[in-house]
Amino acid sequence: MSIRWGIVGPGRIAHNLVGDFAHVPDATVLAVASRSSARADAFAAEHGIERSYGSYRDMIADPDVDVIYVATPHTLHHSIGLAAASAGKALLVEKAFTATLNGAESLVDAVRDHNVFAMEAMWTRFQPAVIAARKLLDDGAIGAVRSVQADLGVTRSFDPTDRVFAHELGGGAILDLGVYLVSFAQMVLGNPTSVSALGSLEPSGVDADVTFLLGFDQGGTATLMSSLHSPMPGHARIFGTTGWIDILPRFHHPNSFVLHRQGHESEQFDLPSLGSGFSHELIEVTEAIKGGRTESAVMPLDDTLIVQRVLEDALTQLGIRFDEDPAALV
Repeated sequence: MSIRWGIVGPGRIAHNLVGDFAHVPDATVLAVASRSSARADAFAAEHGIERSYGSYRDMIADPDVDVIYVATPHTLHHSIGLAAASAGKALLVEKAFTATLNGAESLVDAVRDHNVFAMEAMWTRFQPAVIAARKLLDDGAIGAVRSVQADLGVTRSFDPTDRVFAHELGGGAILDLGVYLVSFAQMVLGNPTSVSALGSLEPSGVDADVTFLLGFDQGGTATLMSSLHSPMPGHARIFGTTGWIDILPRFHHPNSFVLHRQGHESEQFDLPSLGSGFSHELIEVTEAIKGGRTESAVMPLDDTLIVQRVLEDALTQLGIRFDEDPAALV
């Protein structure tokens, strides 16, 4: 049984991801869609994809497409996802899942109502190094986990034409980079009980930098920093009562981590990803659909909603409000 994929949004991340289908058994990319026919045609020609569409709606209506990967700007995820769920299509939606908490909640309700698979494309959780580190945490290798520190930054010059800086497209550091940080902390520590955020804004009104301080049950904490204007290493550190684990840069798709335990020599674990690192989440989705599952146990929808709530809380504290784009399919 081959699972047939359609790609919505042939941008940079889709170009990077599509090559990893070579490592995914029983999966093929059948179609690609863009609001520009020329762009869809060019992507299809470059990657050997059979069908191309100049309309998201037309690809969603293709009866041969089983699952849709959504790689458009954030504000378009919601309406594309709703249309796909209504058509019975499974979904892999790039992070952040949507631009707003209300959008995430309504999309999750829709996929559950239509009994279709959906998952946020948080590739970090599927990296072999992260899976191995989580196993050590579960085995008590560093005792009880107390805190997480992580950073993720890039250096970009402000450009009002770039979607990263565009308010109407859900730009800014929080939805692009902060989502990795919050999802990582939530994966390790669970549901945050408090959120504090400080940051600065771009001229377009999106966030340029943000620092999160998250509180958790039993006194756990996470300190997380992201920036569009600082070359942060992309390092994550998990502290426990008997040691710590360093997820080596860049933590959101790492190849290595180091275990530090009291009374022991440090141990480095090298676990490179398959292909470019996207293959692991693609395998997860493909196998889930073949098995008739509607959610991933590794990246469940409830975790996505928890993370989206933190992101929205931080955005609100910085005075930022996004809207989903109701005309995404037009």
